[in-house]
Amino acid sequence: MAHEYPETFARFYDLIYHHLRDSADSAFYLGEISSTKGKVLEIGTGTGRFFLTALNEGADIYGIDISPSMINVLRTKLDKKDFHRVSLQSIVDFSLDMEFDLIIAPFRVFMHLLEKDDQIKALNNVFRHLSKDGKFIFDVFVPNLNALINGISNQVDFDGEYEPGKRVRRIVSTSPDLHNQLINIDFLIEWDEGNETRQQHWLTPLRYFFRFELEHLIERSDFRNYKILGDFQGNGLIDKSVEFIVVCRK
Repeated sequence: MAHEYPETFARFYDLIYHHLRDSADSAFYLGEISSTKGKVLEIGTGTGRFFLTALNEGADIYGIDISPSMINVLRTKLDKKDFHRVSLQSIVDFSLDMEFDLIIAPFRVFMHLLEKDDQIKALNNVFRHLSKDGKFIFDVFVPNLNALINGISNQVDFDGEYEPGKRVRRIVSTSPDLHNQLINIDFLIEWDEGNETRQQHWLTPLRYFFRFELEHLIERSDFRNYKILGDFQGNGLIDKSVEFIVVCRK
């Protein structure tokens, strides 16, 4: 099963990922949501990077996440009348008494599912919650073989102020588990608090996928109609693609 985000990472999530990811995927997912007339479900809604914008723009959107720390941050931004829209559930076995025209699992949610059984259960559970002709979209990265084999050591991918005069840094290291097709990631957060610099590690594995593996996986599920895009502009796969964007239809 997926690993929950600790509270420190939830605290700084917005700051880090609005910087690292918004230019990559926000226009794509928010465009898909805005073009959907019916209900939308975001799986892995986190602290609301897409959810809040979509809700404020009038989308009939709901969200689930497995991390209490992330849901708690999101609820601080919501009116109480909208609390029913978010719940603590997993993609594998969530249950909602409604159908959705669009379900999304953005930014590597699917890569947190390490076992084949959970991957199939997740796909079939999403399928059951889609309305007729409904659409499911998720993304995973195209494996970089050099990075997989060699890993990454102490790479700073964010360094900025979270309050005036107070900085937060994120440092990433990875080690491969090629036999089990995993990337073991060590995220280190360093931040100024009071008169000291604090640190917290978060260790989490991600399951990476290759193209034909993804195709076989989807074809084992209840989905029969799908395509795999190579970028968030809607183009097909090419040698230089760094994203798999999987679009499944019921």
